[in-house]
Amino acid sequence: MATFTLPKNSRIRKDGKTHKAQGAKRVKSFKIYRYDPDSGKNPNYDTFEIDLDECGPMVLDALFKIKNEVDPTLTFRRSCREGICGSCAMNLNGKNALACTTAIEDLKGEIRITPLPHMDVIKDLVPDFTHFYAQYASIRPWLQTVSPTPSGKERLQTPEQREQLDGLYECILCACCSTSCPSYWWNSDKFLGPAILLQAYRWLADSRDEMTGERLDALEDPFRLYRCHTIMNCANVCPKGLSPAKAIAETKKMMAERAI
Repeated sequence: MATFTLPKNSRIRKDGKTHKAQGAKRVKSFKIYRYDPDSGKNPNYDTFEIDLDECGPMVLDALFKIKNEVDPTLTFRRSCREGICGSCAMNLNGKNALACTTAIEDLKGEIRITPLPHMDVIKDLVPDFTHFYAQYASIRPWLQTVSPTPSGKERLQTPEQREQLDGLYECILCACCSTSCPSYWWNSDKFLGPAILLQAYRWLADSRDEMTGERLDALEDPFRLYRCHTIMNCANVCPKGLSPAKAIAETKKMMAERAI
């Protein structure tokens, strides 16, 4: 039977701290989820007032300011300028987004920051991606071929074949889409979710890949693919403007065409 209440160890305490910004003229409040497993305590919200005249324009700038100047124990992920974009995905005022590309001025009122929803939390704003990455590995996200590699040449594509990968290869695996998907919330143990299914279609659409049948066989399951009900939350929150729902629909179309 489904449970619709939080377990006792996840219920929010109401004894969070408030850090005031003294002498500031332009103040913005950030209500941030705090959880430290080593403390043995339930999570709570701490509130930080930030002087916008002394802070950068993005939410990530505010988090850096809080960590550097107010509370060094605040924990979050980021990978700016490290070639691994997407690490600072979190929930901002109820919508998943990247903290580095979300402007503070675009969020009205007090800004509530929580980890990505429906994932185990390691600490503060850091979710556990172990299961997500295991699902990614399960689709074998690399080029698979059986024919010999052309001697001294790459496996070539026409410009038209290359265009088929547009809207797919740009995915940064931030998990904003998957953690916005109700189907993934309830069935994440079996349903691969929007991000992984978009990645799976990226290889199905690649003209150089020669394992299309095997890849489709691996997705032929009532849960792995068909739990998608086209709710479209995934497309609404993708920070790269991609459409996992379209990729899933194209995969279902390939399934149907091979069955005819």
